[in-house]
Amino acid sequence: MIAAEIKYFLVAVQFLTRIPVKSFDGFEPKWLDRSAKYFPLVGALVGVIGGIVIAATTPILPQPLPMLFGMAAAIAATGAFHEDGLADTADGFGGGQTRAQRLEIMKDSRIGTYGTIVLVAMLAIKATALMQIGPIQMILAFVAAHAAARLATVVAVRAMPYAGDLDAAKVKPLATAVSGGELGVAVILGLLPGLLLLSLTTLTISLVVACVASALLAFQAHRLIGGYTGDVLGAIEQVFETAFLVAAAAVIAGPG
Repeated sequence: MIAAEIKYFLVAVQFLTRIPVKSFDGFEPKWLDRSAKYFPLVGALVGVIGGIVIAATTPILPQPLPMLFGMAAAIAATGAFHEDGLADTADGFGGGQTRAQRLEIMKDSRIGTYGTIVLVAMLAIKATALMQIGPIQMILAFVAAHAAARLATVVAVRAMPYAGDLDAAKVKPLATAVSGGELGVAVILGLLPGLLLLSLTTLTISLVVACVASALLAFQAHRLIGGYTGDVLGAIEQVFETAFLVAAAAVIAGPG
């Protein structure tokens, strides 16, 4: 039992990051379904990687360089996995006129005008939000946001139908089945970092704002393509993470 859960966690790490982990023989698609509950834990790990870089560079470099290096480290740890999904979703939703056109555009690995603008804007907003708070609070909010944002993707998998063609998916296999118990584990792992690292007020407001922002995107995805795809999950993660950090900065630093 424990060995199986460790395997599922490592599968989640392998799926969501570029961190080298043990390869498993005889991979089965259901392993990814079972690993989804650990997505928030992997998110926290990515946040810790970025936080370590921020902490290590803050004593020797002026802000915002440590913050930018921390963001870059987190992106490198995932191979820009979620950022790619955000850009593809923006291109598909912005450039497609029909469901089929949107899905076809989202399959294209090239980034277009909509994707470029949205990706740059999202990174700029995230960086600006982090710049408003001190290094320690920056790191704590960073870890909490990354964990909770991965939880948002698990909720989307549970709540939304898959809109694409599983046989033609760019990333295979794709987690499409999350049980109620697994969702419960994901909720605990996704919220625990925030409960431990942030004040209850900061966490609550940040979660509410991020949930509203990602829910609006999920609603748009359901309206335009009928559900989620891997790219949409990446976009949900990025929107949730960015909205969480903006709200956290607003609570911690106050209005300008």
